[in-house]
Amino acid sequence: MIVDQRTYTTRPGHMQQFVDTFAAQGLPLYARYCGTLLGYFTSESGALNQVVHLWGYADAADRDARRAALARDPAWQAFLDAALPLLVSQESRILKPTSFSPRFTPPVASATGA
Repeated sequence: MIVDQRTYTTRPGHMQQFVDTFAAQGLPLYARYCGTLLGYFTSESGALNQVVHLWGYADAADRDARRAALARDPAWQAFLDAALPLLVSQESRILKPTSFSPRFTPPVASATGA
């Protein structure tokens, strides 16, 4: 199991618009192609204007296959066209759980979303 932590810093005043755009256009695609949504958060203190989401995958190969399938969907490009102008930066980290970390059940559907 691995966790893909994605952190997006939005332009000031545009965080809610990014969240709404993701909910309407990005999330349905992630739900079809990608791993298990472990959490979706916005920052309230510290670094502001940030959106953090965590996605669980069986392993790195699972993540790579699922993200490649996502990238091939024309609707993903339409989402990027709407979302990227709202962002200042983005960061992705791959996290490996410790032996005592709570576990989740990785998805078993194919990376094609079928």
